[in-house]
Amino acid sequence: MGSWTDGRGVLEGADTEVPVEVAASYRARTRGLLGRDGIVGALLLTPASGVHTFGMRFAIDVAYLSRDFTVLGVRTMRPGRLGRPRLRARHVLEAEAGEMARWGVRRGVRVRVRVR
Repeated sequence: MGSWTDGRGVLEGADTEVPVEVAASYRARTRGLLGRDGIVGALLLTPASGVHTFGMRFAIDVAYLSRDFTVLGVRTMRPGRLGRPRLRARHVLEAEAGEMARWGVRRGVRVRVRVR
């Protein structure tokens, strides 16, 4: 997909379909998950190559995605951390800690986001 807009969709390609919020605007990416107590599903930040968890209220799983949505790596970040950017990452997927493993999102898996 060439042009992204803020909205909702579904993450496909893992072991299960997952509801996803798309944060494509600067404002939506900057806000991210700040001020929330949790999230149902995941948040896709695009474009993005790194994240931080300063001001977060809960630990998150972060999946770094390439241009073609192949998972480059997944890590769990506690609140108050600065993640290093991944050079080949073009998108970042965030979810509550433990969810990525439950969904089957792991390195090498190619996912797709179907926007509604």
